[in-house]
Amino acid sequence: MNEIGIMEVGGFRVGHAQDLEGGTGCTVILCDRMSPAGLDVRGGGPASRESQILNPVAAAEGINAVLLSGGSAFGLDAAGGVQRYLEERDIGFETGVAKVPLVSQSCLFDLGVGDKNARPDAAMAYRACENAGYAAPAQGNVGAGTGCSIGKYRGMERAMKSGFGCCAFQAGDLKAGALVAVNALGDVYGPDGGQIAGLLNAQRNGLASTLEELFRDVSRVSGLFPGNTTLGVVVTNANLTKTQLTKVAGMTHNGYARAIRPVHTTADGDSIYALSLGDLPGDVNVIGAMAAYAMERAILRAVQSAVSSYGLISWQELCGGGQAPQPV
Repeated sequence: MNEIGIMEVGGFRVGHAQDLEGGTGCTVILCDRMSPAGLDVRGGGPASRESQILNPVAAAEGINAVLLSGGSAFGLDAAGGVQRYLEERDIGFETGVAKVPLVSQSCLFDLGVGDKNARPDAAMAYRACENAGYAAPAQGNVGAGTGCSIGKYRGMERAMKSGFGCCAFQAGDLKAGALVAVNALGDVYGPDGGQIAGLLNAQRNGLASTLEELFRDVSRVSGLFPGNTTLGVVVTNANLTKTQLTKVAGMTHNGYARAIRPVHTTADGDSIYALSLGDLPGDVNVIGAMAAYAMERAILRAVQSAVSSYGLISWQELCGGGQAPQPV
């Protein structure tokens, strides 16, 4: 298995738009054609739109786009901008009366960063569509990653900056990649199993372990910091059904679990979409394993590409004194 560029998977475009002053943004994945899709939600606090059409028993055979955004549930208005962009180009599900663009969306909570009144809206999502292209997307403080943070068990004062990342692999002719906005309650761990970012210590000059803090608070019964949710999208050139893609999305959560600890908490809305963008025969188990590996690496790159902002220290700043592990 060899690493490739995310856009080498083919069949889609990616576009970002953001409000850097407000600390929020959105990222759109536009499919070149109506594409089968699946979704697996493991977090306890999701905010989503048109998610039920991805149920394997739903009538829709595919979707036109996926939108990832900040703004919590306020950001759900943004999908209207993607719909308008697609409608103007006569793209959508043919109803016999009009073509209706099918756009699935999930939102993450970034209201605690920047301006709480700044939220992605239809105009911002429309700009993301205008910005969409086949070039490698920017990573870090862009799009849905603009207001992302990690390690929030003790609140924003001891959290770190995160962002948007991507990674893809190829095995034979099969390709699978992952795009992700990392906004987790938990910490992020590298391939060697060591923590690389997340909860800061009380002095904000080094790392503390969210898991250790959590286990010390064993009598705690509620009150986890609510401002979280990691959102991911899997893309593959394999020809898979909605049912198979739902399984791929579920397997890809293994990438979340390897890179984020704890993950899938009641204070996270962790969700993963999976899109079939090609016609190549492929085994769902192979694609799922590749996608999980790509997602793990994409999460690390989201953290390592972010820069300090909104009072949040980044991995680059914390490890900038020559002690940093090598980026992956």
